[in-house]
Amino acid sequence: MNHISTQNQQHSTTQVSELAAAFLTVDEASEGQRVDNFLTKTLKGVPKSHVYRILRSGEVRVNKKRIDADFRLTIGDVVRIPPTRSTASDKPEQAAPTVSKLSKSIIFEDEALLVIDKPAGFAVHGGSGISRGVIEQMRLERPKAKFLELVHRLDRETSGVLMLAKKRSALVALHEAIRNNQTDKRYLMLVQGQWLEQKKRVVLDLQKYLLPNGERRVNVVTDVSKDKYNERQTSETLFKLLKNFAHPVLGQFSLLEAQLVTGRTHQLRVQLAHLGFAIVGDDKYGDFTVNKALIKHGLKRMFLHSSVTKIKHPLTQDKLELIAPMPAELNQFLLKLAANS
Repeated sequence: MNHISTQNQQHSTTQVSELAAAFLTVDEASEGQRVDNFLTKTLKGVPKSHVYRILRSGEVRVNKKRIDADFRLTIGDVVRIPPTRSTASDKPEQAAPTVSKLSKSIIFEDEALLVIDKPAGFAVHGGSGISRGVIEQMRLERPKAKFLELVHRLDRETSGVLMLAKKRSALVALHEAIRNNQTDKRYLMLVQGQWLEQKKRVVLDLQKYLLPNGERRVNVVTDVSKDKYNERQTSETLFKLLKNFAHPVLGQFSLLEAQLVTGRTHQLRVQLAHLGFAIVGDDKYGDFTVNKALIKHGLKRMFLHSSVTKIKHPLTQDKLELIAPMPAELNQFLLKLAANS
């Protein structure tokens, strides 16, 4: 079992020794974090029930004082963690991969922020049968990184700008900017049908639900009286028409740009499907027959791409314009449509 010496004042995520109390000094990676979350991350394999028990008992101290579970840590705080038995089996540390999967996808990086052009088909995090997503892969490729967290999410089949924070202060600032609508996110998508309006604002109430197999879906709330738990969320998007296509075999399509005002789960996909303009290649809300036909013509993914994100740097407040060029396979499909329209 790994041990943390009582003399060690550097925070690291590792198992705490059963033999002696540990004293960890909070660094910038844990600044602002609740102490219960800090302990859960630090005490690998220790049940949460035990974490809260040692908090209630006063065995955990910060700067020699008793604290509650919701106490937030600051840089320099010294956290005393009592001798704790881990239920996790010891595993050798996994070495960083010799070949990076995402290093070529990085479009911006500094001491606070890491931005990648996420490939389609790559989930942002593991779970539901996915062993490793973007965040797990990046942590594997950067084993010495003290802090690395997703700022937001993209659907697995959506490509484009994805932000990760390298400092907790940056994560908090970016989350606040997103909540206050201080970010400008633009997406490109190809939809079925002829979109006629040059600009259109769409506001719809959305509601999450689960399929019998547990898969998450979203629908538009058309009857408010049926929303007895008031779970609906308002979604708002500004759409702009870029180009119409009329293919003699495949039919009519429209290339749109969307500016998010809100950022709800599956927002663009559900709004457009509800309006009768499903995103091509969408296996959840799209047209299965059309999608199958498009595969034979080279489009093997959903045509949804996060192209531009404009934000203020979370620490310096400098203006950033993060750009992910349209993927080659989407460009090639557009060229095929244009050549036959």
